[in-house]
Amino acid sequence: MYNFREMERRKKKRRQWSKEEVRALRQHLNLTQARLAEELGTRQQTISEWENGMYRPRGASATLLSIVAERSGFTYRAEEKHDESN
Repeated sequence: MYNFREMERRKKKRRQWSKEEVRALRQHLNLTQARLAEELGTRQQTISEWENGMYRPRGASATLLSIVAERSGFTYRAEEKHDESN
């Protein structure tokens, strides 16, 4: 059983999933929005809303995404944007 400090420490480490990260994870897993939704126990529309930035995964959904990402070896690195104006 965790003590209060351990629970607070874990809360602070919770990952905030961006729309780019959700899409990148889904593509890494080679899944459609519908299939990822089925695996997570949610609706395809919810996955779409995450990927379009309407909402962010939170609570159990964010935790499940983190577990899936860790177990699949997913690491997200944003692509560098090159300034072509120079």
